[in-house]
Amino acid sequence: MKVVELPFEKTGFFSKTMLDYLAKKESIAPFYHNCPNLVGFKNQFEEKEKWCNLETRNVLSKSLEKQYQGFDLSEATQKNIALLQQKNTFTVTTGHQLNLFTGPLYFLYKILSTINLAEEISAKFPTKNIVPVYWMASEDHDFEEINYFNFQEKKVQWNAASGGAVGRISTKGLEHVFEEFSSHLGSSKNAEKLKELFSEGYLKHENLALATRYIANELFKEYGLVIVDGDDLALKKLLAPFVKDELENETSFRAVSETIAALEKNYKVQVNPRAINLFYLHENSRERILLKNGVYQINNTDITFSKEEILKEVDKNPMAFSPNVIMRPLYQEIVLPNLCYIGGGGEIAYWLELKNYFDKARVTFPILLLRNSVQIISEKQQKKLASLKISHQELFLKQQELLSKKVLENTEIDIDFNCKINDLKKHFLELKEVAKKTDVSFVGAVNAQEKKQIKGLENLQKRLLRAEKRRQKELVDRITTLQNQLLPNQSLEERQRNFSDYYLAYGPAFLDTLKAALKPLAHQFTIIELS
Repeated sequence: MKVVELPFEKTGFFSKTMLDYLAKKESIAPFYHNCPNLVGFKNQFEEKEKWCNLETRNVLSKSLEKQYQGFDLSEATQKNIALLQQKNTFTVTTGHQLNLFTGPLYFLYKILSTINLAEEISAKFPTKNIVPVYWMASEDHDFEEINYFNFQEKKVQWNAASGGAVGRISTKGLEHVFEEFSSHLGSSKNAEKLKELFSEGYLKHENLALATRYIANELFKEYGLVIVDGDDLALKKLLAPFVKDELENETSFRAVSETIAALEKNYKVQVNPRAINLFYLHENSRERILLKNGVYQINNTDITFSKEEILKEVDKNPMAFSPNVIMRPLYQEIVLPNLCYIGGGGEIAYWLELKNYFDKARVTFPILLLRNSVQIISEKQQKKLASLKISHQELFLKQQELLSKKVLENTEIDIDFNCKINDLKKHFLELKEVAKKTDVSFVGAVNAQEKKQIKGLENLQKRLLRAEKRRQKELVDRITTLQNQLLPNQSLEERQRNFSDYYLAYGPAFLDTLKAALKPLAHQFTIIELS
């Protein structure tokens, strides 16, 4: 294995919001609290320790013991669950949807970033216990986003009726998905392990939340990962006071709207709040709560509540109230003694909208850390990159830009017209001076002619480049094929491929390689050359 690090901005796949956040630009400073560095963590310890209380810790620990019943816990995970009751124990957390068979590769990167960060912070602050946490987004209801994964460029999809929280969806019918997936795997040792993982997870657990817990636990239990399901009665009771506040005062809408007004002056807004940022879970539905003319209505149903009735419902049936994307981060931070949230660019962007809301709710805002992103390059692919003289940074160029660059480097013809265009501009500069001295009205005609001739040269250059690309068709095809392999659909492979592609080839060593390579506080894009 060889690991190469590249600045995030050199890949072209990260937003201005994220690049400015990484650079600590002044324009984005009002939207976060402590920085993701050792000084920031020292400050975060002090603040979070004041906010956490023993009662909440005990509730969390007992809930986790119940959630893990029937699962094979490692000693490390058992120890971490017990440690959560101690006041010097803190968490670092990531969250993710319940994607079928982990979904895109970055599921692994998020969790391994979290595990490695926990280890690094523990080493730097030996008097503190740091527990890595995966918060399952079991209450989401966007089933179409999670009901498939890609394997060897094929879409493996689960077609099932869905409604309500995805974590509660029955795994019935997944035996057909298992059969399809198995037919592509072969019979190698690694293939058999993948079949076992899928079948044990989905065919022996009754719902998607339990199946996802099984798979994540099997993959990461040796590192002490703790998996939290927020769709939990005891944990929802901790959220109840904030649910009531939301229903009565629309606190999140007001606070986040204020932030958006400031944020959108320089950055794209990731999510917009609703008046009430809660769903109501009922049987097989998860519907928005609306307030109309003093009556609380559950969207797309006949269920209504008066103000007094809905506040009583929060106490009587807290499981019915489900936070949306705006309130879920607050729920997580109420429950956990959390220092840091690790997420992708889109996630961190919407967390940046929430600091004002946390301040109004008097909940400590966590450190935000952009997760590790990874490009895997096989030994064979690296040799091809070398033979084509494509650097790691060049790999991330837009395809036409990369092709043009390499074709120009490989030609003996002078296709670069920049010098000619610059010479032309000098000649026209002289003409403009002459025009000013003779007839100023002639300057406009000179400018128009300059524009026309430069445009003509640029068009000739494009035509000549296209002709040269046709002449170097073999080179163009080799580059195109290789870049498409590495960046499927001209996107980062971590958003397209599933871990099973690599597990089939490398087995458990693939996870070990990833863990050894990822450095969450380096704030760099990671390229791993596998041998």
